[in-house]
Amino acid sequence: MPNIRASIKSVRKDEKRHAKNVAEKTAVKKATRKVTDAVAEGNVDEAKSLLDAAYKTIDKAAANNVFHKNNAARKKSKLAQKVNSLAK
Repeated sequence: MPNIRASIKSVRKDEKRHAKNVAEKTAVKKATRKVTDAVAEGNVDEAKSLLDAAYKTIDKAAANNVFHKNNAARKKSKLAQKVNSLAK
């Protein structure tokens, strides 16, 4: 534990940031898992509606700098490929 007041505050801020980032990453993982499960079951309509929700979650995480924008785009692209392969 640091002795300098600014360092103590920095540690506190880091913990808060870490908790927020972990929560957002978990939300993204859950959203992608829901889409993947729907694709595995073969539910086209459910997968498409869940895809929109996953897009929103991923975009929010990218806006809050949890993921880089290119990483978010890659995640969205992979999900879209899975849903589109199911629609054929």
